Amino acid sequence: MSITEIAGLMREGILQVFLLCAPVLGGALIIGLLIAIFQATTSIQESTLTFLPKLVTILLVLALLGGFMFTELSAYTMRLFSQIGKM
Repeated sequence: MSITEIAGLMREGILQVFLLCAPVLGGALIIGLLIAIFQATTSIQESTLTFLPKLVTILLVLALLGGFMFTELSAYTMRLFSQIGKM
């Protein structure tokens, strides 16, 4: 196995991590930003106020996109296992 093939596997693995984490982290980031703006405008400085909405958002994103995430991860895993013979 050459260096370019290893680099390709590493690049594809990192891309999969970003693809699977981006929707969850993006949803939590947007909700956190909206709550921070709300807290700044109302002068409510309660640190636990952001926890529940972020948790609900993360669970909702996982419920909506969990099938897609599992399909992508299983396809990537199958591609990796099919290349074991070449290594």
